[in-house]
Amino acid sequence: MANIGVFDSGIGGLSVANAIEKAFPAHTIIYREDSKNVPYGTKTPEQIYGFVKPILTDLAKTCDIIVIACNTVTTLLIDTLRAEIPIPLVGIEPMVKPASQATHSGVITVCATPATLASARYAHLKEQYAKQLSVIEPDCSDWASLIEKNAITTAKLRADIEPSLQRGADVVVLGCTHYHWIEAEIKHIVGSDVAVLQPEQAIVNRLQMMFSIDK
Repeated sequence: MANIGVFDSGIGGLSVANAIEKAFPAHTIIYREDSKNVPYGTKTPEQIYGFVKPILTDLAKTCDIIVIACNTVTTLLIDTLRAEIPIPLVGIEPMVKPASQATHSGVITVCATPATLASARYAHLKEQYAKQLSVIEPDCSDWASLIEKNAITTAKLRADIEPSLQRGADVVVLGCTHYHWIEAEIKHIVGSDVAVLQPEQAIVNRLQMMFSIDK
């Protein structure tokens, strides 16, 4: 039996932790969040590193592996943290590659935090997988805070997402685990002809491979 740590800045990563727990019921899931400093997406890499390093160091004392259920932390800091944390780290990053494979219109929407969108890792993903695509990045800078407060509305989401749909986007990438909690609302807004991608199953598959666990 393994101890699987799951970390996120706030409640977003709970959806990932729940998916992992459902897939691997014999294992212990240890969830940690940093609610006093949420959201991370509007803070500097230096600030985020200062928040995250002590938490992951502590988690590593009792866990066999840690899932960083935060696109912002992964895209900004995963290489640094892997060099400093003594157990395997599994990160989450915007699903640009799967979106590039799924789109028919050549237009995708990536919903992510300002820090993720500004990261070198995200720029690399776009360069590698979406060079020939039109990538639309709505202003989602207040989504995580609103979700933490249970204050986000369908009208707000519609106003932020619909312009990209009008430009032909047929794939929407949820590039922040907070957004997993509003996945159903987003699917309702975009309709059945638009794919909505988020990485929970991909993370489960990665753990399956790493631990060779039968579901």
